[in-house]
Amino acid sequence: MAETRDDIEEPVVSIDLVGTYLHGISRTRLLTRSEEATLARRIEAGLYADRLLSEGQDRYDEAELRIVAQDGRAAKKRLLEANLRLVVSIAKRYTGRGLALLDLIQEGNIGLIRAVEKFDYTPGFKFSTYATWWIRQAITRAMAEQSRTIRIPLRVVEKVNRVNRTRRAMSIQLQREPTHSEIAEELAVPVHEVLELLSFEQEPLSLDQDFGEATNRPLAEQIANDSRPDSADTISNRVLRREVDGLLARLTPREQHMLRLRFGLDGSRPRTLDEVGRECGVTRERVRQIEKRTLAKLRTPSSDELATAS
Repeated sequence: MAETRDDIEEPVVSIDLVGTYLHGISRTRLLTRSEEATLARRIEAGLYADRLLSEGQDRYDEAELRIVAQDGRAAKKRLLEANLRLVVSIAKRYTGRGLALLDLIQEGNIGLIRAVEKFDYTPGFKFSTYATWWIRQAITRAMAEQSRTIRIPLRVVEKVNRVNRTRRAMSIQLQREPTHSEIAEELAVPVHEVLELLSFEQEPLSLDQDFGEATNRPLAEQIANDSRPDSADTISNRVLRREVDGLLARLTPREQHMLRLRFGLDGSRPRTLDEVGRECGVTRERVRQIEKRTLAKLRTPSSDELATAS
């Protein structure tokens, strides 16, 4: 099939954008370590002034606070611009893994902003050493989200990555694949949490793919189908279960597990505080505290719900 003009020109446009961006940031002079420390002090003072302004402090002159806050923002801009080349250098190492270079740079810049805001200049470390960690974290987070067919919370992605790192390290040490119990013991977490985190690594099956070698029929046709219409109770139960699962998705795996045990949300009988404590390896009082905190969390609208309401 012949290539269209748009197909031919699209990569050129992308390359031009990258080239223009690189040319622009290359004009910014790099900073010395003492200059980084000076900028960091100004940023710290600016953030403090911003906080005082937002709190409506009366003991400081508002005009002076605004000057300090503005100077902090200028210092932040200078430190950011001087390190944009670092982001590009790191982003280039992750090309060819699902995200375009410009997208990688954008995600890395988000990490750079976090590094600028959190940089502690007092130990005397070079800023680039500190910023590299934040930039890499932002990029790998974005890649993890992009590569998944089903999106999961970033905090869960980080836990999954931690389990995988531990599993690989133990495989080398033990010269075999570690058991789930061994991984759980190494991470000091319950076995059920390891199993749940590893389940996120499994790719979902497409209902359109062929099922087995002996048939060309798609998987959807192999699934048992009850031709009788579902009763109203069955439909209501399914809707309710989806609502409950959606609500529990706001909780950590540990909190979800405790609530499911405590209230029998998986179809089993509700458990007592003592039973849940024995299952999860904590005291009865600790279960009660977690239950109280978790229920309070569920009663608080999520940010998505607040955004929808507004």
